[in-house]
Amino acid sequence: MTTYVLIFAAALGLAAGATPLARRLARRAGVLDEPSDRKIHAIPMPRLGGLAIFAAFILALIFFGDRFYVNQVVGIFLGATLVSFLGLWDDRRSLPAWVKLLGQIAAALILLLSGVQIAVLRHPVLNGAATVLWVVFITNAFNLLDNMDGLAGGVAAIAAAFFLLLAAMSGQYLVGALAAALLGACIGFLVYNLNPATIFMGDSGALFIGFMLAAVGIKLRFPDNVPFVTWMIPVLVLGLPIFDTTLVIVSRLRRGKNPLTSPGKDHTSHRLARLTGSNREAVLICYLIAGASGLVSVFITQATVLEGYVAGGLVLLAGLVGLWKMEQMSFEGSG
Repeated sequence: MTTYVLIFAAALGLAAGATPLARRLARRAGVLDEPSDRKIHAIPMPRLGGLAIFAAFILALIFFGDRFYVNQVVGIFLGATLVSFLGLWDDRRSLPAWVKLLGQIAAALILLLSGVQIAVLRHPVLNGAATVLWVVFITNAFNLLDNMDGLAGGVAAIAAAFFLLLAAMSGQYLVGALAAALLGACIGFLVYNLNPATIFMGDSGALFIGFMLAAVGIKLRFPDNVPFVTWMIPVLVLGLPIFDTTLVIVSRLRRGKNPLTSPGKDHTSHRLARLTGSNREAVLICYLIAGASGLVSVFITQATVLEGYVAGGLVLLAGLVGLWKMEQMSFEGSG
């Protein structure tokens, strides 16, 4: 536990110290997020916060992580570095969506080659396909979720906190170290990203965070329960970004738009902001939803098959009702 605290504190301090430097670098290099009709900020915002998150995460593990951890996660680091680099490139000069998608698939394949993969299905090919789909989906989910001050970083911190708790409960030191580093890096960055933000993480940060959380979710194991139940745990921990991406895909397909390349103010946070009249309240509600979903995941670790599927079924039902209500609200509000 002491190691976790050291890694968390180091990542937090490094991110808090590096983010102002990244902000200054972004302004000098002209890596700015310009205002537009589909965005909520009114002035150009620096976009290199992801560099601070990436550096804090890596350095905290190098300084305070056991060398055994570092040697075991070379594949995770390589994949995370690839998606972060692609995000950085996209922040500087916009990349075609297909290039980013191919890069994310390549990063997922790196995980597969390093032995990090889903193992709940009966055939290796199915496990491999599920791993690539999971990694690409979650990576993009956090990129889509990064649409409001403090949202992606805060939800990522909540997810990392639950992964750290779950890892500590089951004695998984590698997963715990990764989660602790990511938790600290996200909180250190949030000091500057909470409303009103002075810097954005950009694609380099959102893609990196999404990839790391997807990988950590795959690495989690629960020896005290059966995989037929525990597969739900990472899905619940990441329930909010999964819900938001599903909502956006359904909504945009219904309107005849490309779900990944047609940006707009149709995310969960935007709809909640219209409902409450406050961006801050919308983000806080998203935090509460993410926390509640994470609490259900903790329950699942000790649940029987029946209890687990009842709990999971109730969460799924709530998600479907929420999706329907939000779509109804959106179309009614837009005439």
